Formats: sequence, C-alpha cells, structure tokens
Amino acid sequence: MEISYLSRKNLNLTSLLRNPHYYLSSLVFSLSPKSLPSLSSTPQTLLFPKPSPTPFLSFTQLHTNSFSDSSCPLISSSGSSSFPSTPYPSSQFSNAHNFRWFRSFSTSSSGPNASPKQISEIINMIRSGDDDLHSKLNGLNVSLSVVTMNTIFRILNYEKISALLFFNWIRQSRPEFYHNSDICSLVIDNCGILDDFDSMFSLLNDFRIHGICLNQKAFGYLPVMISSKAATKKSICKVVEVLNKIGGSYGGGSYGVSGIHILIELLCDLGSFEMANYVIGKTEKRLSNYNILIKGRCRRGQFEEARQILYEMIKVGCNPNAQNFNYVLSCLCKNDKTAEASQVLKQMLESGCRPDALTFEIFICYFCRLGKIDMALEWLNKMESSRIEPRATTHAAFIKCYFELQQYQEAHRYVIICCDKYKNVSNMVYSLLASLHRKRGKPDIAQNILFEMMEKGLKPNFALYRTVRKHLQKSGREDMAIKLERGFSSLILQSTVDKG
Repeated sequence: MEISYLSRKNLNLTSLLRNPHYYLSSLVFSLSPKSLPSLSSTPQTLLFPKPSPTPFLSFTQLHTNSFSDSSCPLISSSGSSSFPSTPYPSSQFSNAHNFRWFRSFSTSSSGPNASPKQISEIINMIRSGDDDLHSKLNGLNVSLSVVTMNTIFRILNYEKISALLFFNWIRQSRPEFYHNSDICSLVIDNCGILDDFDSMFSLLNDFRIHGICLNQKAFGYLPVMISSKAATKKSICKVVEVLNKIGGSYGGGSYGVSGIHILIELLCDLGSFEMANYVIGKTEKRLSNYNILIKGRCRRGQFEEARQILYEMIKVGCNPNAQNFNYVLSCLCKNDKTAEASQVLKQMLESGCRPDALTFEIFICYFCRLGKIDMALEWLNKMESSRIEPRATTHAAFIKCYFELQQYQEAHRYVIICCDKYKNVSNMVYSLLASLHRKRGKPDIAQNILFEMMEKGLKPNFALYRTVRKHLQKSGREDMAIKLERGFSSLILQSTVDKG
C-alpha cells in the first residue's frame, strides 16, 4: 500500500506504521507517397471496440512479442552535505510502476517484522543523528522487512531527515537489501529532498558500479514542486547535471541515459510536458527521449501535440526514426484518425524515413479490425513488393480477420501460401489456425490441421495438441484422439532419430 504524507499536516506515526513502462530497426526501403493505398475511403467508425491505450497497434496478443571501482566515497560518516538544505516539501508517492530501463529486485528478511514501537525507536535514533547509530541499530536485534524499511525511508523523507547513515547501515549490516530497487530509489529521493546532490552523485555512481537499478520513486520529490516552475527547473538542472556526469566522465553512459529516461517519463506521467521538454533541452538530443515525450502525448489523446514533436525533432536536427513515427501512426489508427495518420505517413516519407515492417502492420491491422481484408491485402502486397518481410503478428492479423469474417477456407489458404513463402512462421500460423478452429468448437478440423502440420514435418505446439486431444476424447471421438496421439508420437520419435 502506498502512503500519502502530504495529505496530513500532523503525522500520526503509529497509525502510519500499521498501514505499511519495442524496438524494430528500419529496413532498407524506397517508397513514394503516391504508391501507397489510399485511406480516404476508410469509414470513420471502427467495427471493433477501441482497445485501451497501449504502446503500439497490434491485432493480436501473439508477440512471442565488469565495472571499475568508484572514485567517489559513497557517503561521509557524518552524512553531512555541502549543499544547504532547502524548504522543499517531501514527495507524495503513488503506485508508480518500474520502467523498462530499470529492474526491480524483491527481497525479504527472515524472522518477524519489527513492531511499530520498535520502528518508532529506530526513527528516533536516526533523527537524533548520533554517530554510534550503527551500534545502536545492531543492538536492537530486530528483523526489518522491505516494507518496514520503505516505511522508515518515507517517514524520514517526510520529515526531511537525512537517511544516509541509515542507508549506510543497511549496506553494511543488511547487504541483502542493498540491491532493492525501492530502497535505493528512496535514498536518492531523500538526497533530492535535502538538495544534497553531492551525495546523490556518489550514490548513483556506486549503484552504477554494482549494477543497482532504480525506479520512478528516485525522483518522487519533484511532483510536489510542479506548482513552482522556478524551483522545479532549479532542481531538475541539478539532477540532470548529476545524471550527465554519471553518463559522461565516469563511463556510465547507459546508466545516465536511463536516469534521464525515467525523469522524462515521470514528468510526462504528471502531465508536465513543459518540464519534460526542459529536461530534453538540457541533455543530449536523443531519439529515445523524444519517443517518451511522444508516448506521453499519445496516451493522453494529444495527437496534434505528438505530431508537433515530430516537426520539432526535425527542426533541431534530431530526425525522427521509424519508431517515433510508428508510435504516432499506431495511436492515430487506434483512435480512428485515419486522415491524420495519412498526413503523418506522408510526413514520414517526405522526411526520408523509410517505413519498416511495423509501419505496414499498423495499417494492415487497422483494416483487419474493420473487416476490410481486401485493403489489408493491398498493404501486404505493397509491403512484399518493397522486399519487407511481414512480422508473425501481421500474419496472425490476417488469419484472425478471416475467422471474424467466417471465411475459414480463405484462412486455410492464407496459411498454406504463407508457409511456402515464410518458413520461419510455419509453426505459428498453423498452430493459430488449429487453435481458432478448436475455440469455435471444431476439434475435428483442428485435428486435421495438426495432421497437415505433421505431414509437413512441423511439430505442433504441445499444449495445443494436448487440448485438441482432450477435446476429442470428451466429445466421444476416442478413435480420432488415438490417431492424433499416434501421429504426434511418431513425429517426436522421428525427430529424435534424426537428431541421433
């Protein structure tokens, strides 16, 4: 349970203690805007319900989508800072998810958790700032869980008390917690609250050396400052300076970039796009930074603003790649904005950015959702003539569309042709075809599809084979189930012999 401190002017410690976010390389491609199928005749209402916003348009869910020593001390023994403390309020935490650039580690301690009274005693020890904190904490002889430690950090952050000595004790006396994402993120947040960016740098550099990754809570103190633009910019400048330093002279390029990513995404989640732009302006112009900004706009339905980002990128000499364009195209098509999607596609081509397999898939999936299989096939033909191989999810979109239209023979014919052209997806398309027949209550047809697979030397998915066999048995077709079992066993045996 996440705890909100800012909603209370007076902290009731006892009651508080009891309530303890794809990458595809562009392929070589040359295409003119006029050669693409027109979207002008597309109806403005999807026949299928609109899905909830996700990063990219997909018709199916079939995506089977050493360090050097630190040159800086971790912290001083006194926990002091060369920066003066500022009156920034503490962070208000929400259930923030970990982002793709940061891993989360889960650990737990043995023994019972400390009682609220013991936790209160620990906080009082830390509050007093005694130099013998380590020996006092060790003398308590209590077990602290991750949840308990998180609570302690949150209280310290609320009261603007330095948590460095406590964190140093964790590092030395409870090393199993040292790699915990939340704990390490909260101590960074503590440094931000106290404007102690020297310690923040030392900690981040140490985390980089030990491969420790953070999450959004590391910058939790920033949300409460959004109302104060000047204060937020000042703090962001200091954070960016630290992250740039980590990613520059200390050889931690990817670590510094990841920190910038999480900072931009946090600001986008808060709807503070002005500040997110400010961060991008203070760092190296990276496509990945702009992509986070585009995602944030699209998730809020701000498609025109997302398109403007593409123009801004070109203006500052950071030309968008297929990934940047694909995200905007996907979101526009999902929201039935085909006219705007056509304009973005034209902009993509005119900018010299070559569409990749996903670009075509976005439009193919859109037309498949509408049941316009002929228009989807036009895009597939254009894709193949451009020597771009369709993704497995593109083939799945066609097969599912045929089933939605109850054109089962056409679906089968598509699978056969697909297998002749693209050997690498043969197992997937055949398995999908058999699975869809089984789901519509036709296990006998599913069995025939599996037999056809095996005759071509293709091994069916075991879970699918077992499900079809059981379905046949339950429906009283024991003879067909036995025949399927023998065929599958024979294929496995032959495969074993060939390998031997």
